Amino acid sequence: MRRVSKVTAAAVGVTLALTATAACGSKPKDDKKDNGASSAPGGTAQKVDFKACMVTDTGGVDDRSFNASSWAGLQKAKAELGVDVKYITSQTENDYVPNLNSLVNDKCNLIVAVGGLMADATKAAAATHKDQKFAIVDSPSVEPNVQGLEFNTAEAAFLGGYLAAGYSKTGKVATFGALPIPPVTVFMDGFVEGVKYFNTAKGKNVQVIGWDEAKGDGSLAGKFNSPADGERITNDFIAQGADVIMPVAGQTGLGAASVAQKSNGKASIVWVDQDGYESASQYKEVFLSTVTKDIKGQVFNAVKAASANQFSTKATIGTLANNGVGLSPFHDFESKVPAELKTELDKVKADIVSGTIKIQSKNQPK
Repeated sequence: MRRVSKVTAAAVGVTLALTATAACGSKPKDDKKDNGASSAPGGTAQKVDFKACMVTDTGGVDDRSFNASSWAGLQKAKAELGVDVKYITSQTENDYVPNLNSLVNDKCNLIVAVGGLMADATKAAAATHKDQKFAIVDSPSVEPNVQGLEFNTAEAAFLGGYLAAGYSKTGKVATFGALPIPPVTVFMDGFVEGVKYFNTAKGKNVQVIGWDEAKGDGSLAGKFNSPADGERITNDFIAQGADVIMPVAGQTGLGAASVAQKSNGKASIVWVDQDGYESASQYKEVFLSTVTKDIKGQVFNAVKAASANQFSTKATIGTLANNGVGLSPFHDFESKVPAELKTELDKVKADIVSGTIKIQSKNQPK
């Protein structure tokens, strides 16, 4: 099992190099294929003079996760607000700064950066282009021109962990992530806490494989765009007895869904971000539920405000209380999840919202 516990010094060096690239104003690298395919179809709103643009993280716009959700928010803005939209794909982290600069040069009114890995690149671009408006998914606001769109997914993942523990037949569940960054590990923290709460409440001893919240260490694929790594990790989990698995890894997580599909019912998946039953429908029969965050809605709201000259750098934080995060329907598992477990989940959610249950994760957005 490949384990990563810290962002490496090499990654820090890349970040510094990206910032230096922004300062030097090197030539932007466009993804021509994406630029040519990025107009949202079916828009009915009257066209307005506003362009909202997006830079994906390395998982790509079809990751069935946070990139896809962000693009859906821009498509909604095109259809309902009449704005122009486009995106550029980042193949590697080296593309972040050139892609952001490319969209600045393209006269985009609002540029949405997708994912916490783009924080340094977005901060550098915003410092260089002080009159440009930015928004960033899964990262805090940066004055004076970057709005953070954040989500307390530990709350919803707590429900996912409780569900997984209550549904498990083997008494072992698992989770893995792409990289050791807060937008990823906050899910895993919440999942672990939900399992622990279930054990305390029910007098059980369901084990979690893949993540130690106290140590901040566990199973990490190292990338968001490698289904093969997701398959490798998930096969290892199943071999250890885990029958409910939550990947927090974008496109890499599709490898987990593929393995579950081939497992003859030995494993089911708790997906993240977008409802996996709808966004990754080729694997829909394995999705027990999804720990959702309303990226689509937050991105749409950011575009709507900016297009109405109401851009703000006040961060938004999705929670269970404001429906910014949640647990999706059970779909094909609706009849398989016991009624008692459903009732308990409703009570746990209410207790999290009221503050009776306090999430401990250090990775929660402030």
